Formats: sequence, C-alpha cells, structure tokens
Amino acid sequence: MSRRSLLRAFGAGAAGATLAGCGVPAAFVEPGDRAGRDSSATDHTLHFANWPLYIDTDDEDESKRPTLDAFSQRTGISVMYTEEINDNDEFFGKISPALMNHQETGRDLIVISDWMAARFVRLGWVQEMDRAKQPNVAKYLDPLLRSPAFDEGRLHSVPWQSGITGIAYNRKKLGREIRSTGDLWADDLRGRVTLLSGLDESFALLMQGNGVDITRWTADDFHEICEQTQKRVRSKHIRRFTGNDYIKDLATGDVLACQAYSGDVIQLQADNPDIEFVVPEEGAELWAESLMIPNLARHKRNAERLVDHYYDPEVAAELATWVNYVCPVPAARDVLASSKDEETAALAEDPLIFPDDAMRKRLAIARDITSEERMDFAKKWNSIVGL
Repeated sequence: MSRRSLLRAFGAGAAGATLAGCGVPAAFVEPGDRAGRDSSATDHTLHFANWPLYIDTDDEDESKRPTLDAFSQRTGISVMYTEEINDNDEFFGKISPALMNHQETGRDLIVISDWMAARFVRLGWVQEMDRAKQPNVAKYLDPLLRSPAFDEGRLHSVPWQSGITGIAYNRKKLGREIRSTGDLWADDLRGRVTLLSGLDESFALLMQGNGVDITRWTADDFHEICEQTQKRVRSKHIRRFTGNDYIKDLATGDVLACQAYSGDVIQLQADNPDIEFVVPEEGAELWAESLMIPNLARHKRNAERLVDHYYDPEVAAELATWVNYVCPVPAARDVLASSKDEETAALAEDPLIFPDDAMRKRLAIARDITSEERMDFAKKWNSIVGL
C-alpha cells in the first residue's frame, strides 16, 4: 500500500482552500502560541499517529513492533501507536478544528505527506523540534532531504520514509527499455499507459519530462503539462488515471508502462521480476512523508526522543527491511550490508531503498503548490483527470 496513492486531488484543493487561503486569517497560529505545557519529564508516554502497514511487526505476533518496543524498553516511555491516517485530507479534517482553534489534538507525533506537511507549516500548526536534542537526526539525515522548500532547514519536520515517483514498466511484454518520460509517448504504448490521478503526485515527473527544474517550477510550466496531457487523453494514448490500482493493471499486463512509486514496485518485483522501475534520464521526484509534532502536544520532548531513535542507523535499517521505501538514513545501508542473512544484505544494494550516486543526481524535491495556486490548479487538473 502506498501512502501517497490514497490522495484524491480535489479533496486536497477543497480542504486547502478553506483554511490555507486568504479567507481565514484566524487559522494561522503565531509562533509564541504553538507550545503547550510539556509533561514529558513526569509522564513517560506519547501518542504516535501513523499510516497502516508503515512500521515493522514481529513475525509471530503482529501486535508487536520491535523497533518501537525497543524504544520503550530503553527509555521507559510507553508509546500509544495508532494506525489512524488513511488519507491526508481525511486526517486534516479530523484534527484541523482543534489546531485552528488553538486546542490540543491529543497526538504528540504524526506522519503526513510532504505536500500536506507544507500546509501545516504555512498555517503554523506544528512546532519546531530541538535538533540539539536529536543528534542522530543532525548527523544521519540524508542530505537530499535536509531542506525542502516548504520547511527550510527541516525545523518542523523529519522524514519518516521517503520514495521516488518514476516510471514502472513490464520490460518483457514491452520488448524494449524505457529510459525517459518521453518514451511513454511512443506509438507502441498508445492506450497502454496510465498516470497518477492526484495533482500532487503527478505533476512533478511530467514537468521533469519537459526539462523543468521542479524546485522552482512556474505556473506556465504547469499549464504546459496540462495542455500536453489533455491532448494525450483525447488521442487515447493515456489509458486512464489511477490511484494505487495501477499495481493490478501492471501486474496483469493491461498496462505496459505507468507513473509509479518506488515502494510499490519493490513489492511487485517479488512476484514478477519483469517489472522494472526507472528514474528517467531527465529526473524524477523525491518525496517524503514526515514526522511532525502538532501544536500544544503534551509530550514534545518524548516525541523528539522517538524521532531521534529512528535515526539510529541500526533502527533505520531494521525499519527499512520491512517497509521497503527509500531509507532517509543512508548510513543504514552499511548495517544491512553486514547482515549474515543474504536476503537482508541484498537490500543494501537495492537502489530503490538506497539510491546510488548516479540515481541521486537525478532526484529532486518539487516545490509545493502554494495555497494561492491550489484551487485553480486542482480545478484544471481534475477536469482533465475526470475527478
């Protein structure tokens, strides 16, 4: 299951327009009003809200989470772990009333996608973390993820896991390689290509196919990809727009090439080695889903300690063997490489978990869609996608 694939772009536009636009100034929380009374010193607990299937579990007892249990044993901090985030917008709707009204959410640590994280930062709904108390984060966080446009210096967020939006294809059935985004538009792929339906998921890779620097893309760049995509829809070159269901289409052969997430393809390759993932020659989008501490969290210091726990390379390596996304801790690669288990050691050489130097040079974090842009852009994209 991909965390990003659950998005439906119009919902994102609607939610963002309501609170992040110009009409509700009261939604913004000033820096001095974000911190609550921290009970960490006397109350050794914290509430951690995450997505389903996004943490390691014990082989014999799925209710046990080894890396989380190890943290509790080492620190004495009990973690209430809930898998309550199934959709960024749904979760936004769940906790936004409290945040915009300067109330506690009941959660000390949350994981949300980067485009939604950008909204929380703009609204002042999350607190800065004390990096002086997070030595592992300071030392081991991947340089590629250190300073996204929405959170310069990563003051408010720390990646939980990362991933790549690129191209997946069935090399055996297609009979040739795909090396660039432009290869998707070859005549032999007419009607056998899908793109992601979510605006935030799809636009960056398409822009990169046009040679755009996605760290500083413009409205003109966006309108150009819309025009190109509309033409390909009309010519029936694009079969359809998908969420996570592209996995089934690719596995059955109904689709030969598609926009895809690296984490999904690792799972597909286990059953079908003919499926390949490509970071196009002109580049692909690197994204993250980030840990954030909401305003007025009662256990901020405990939450900061848990974040730092997951940046210990040993812990990061253990988590990486389970979730198979791009590990935000490159030092975990050496830990896996030294494993006596051949299957575990092989993960250290998987470029979809630890991108090699050549791949890393082609990865970039897209600037986020601003609140002023979102409604019009979502409306235009959704009219093409059919949402």
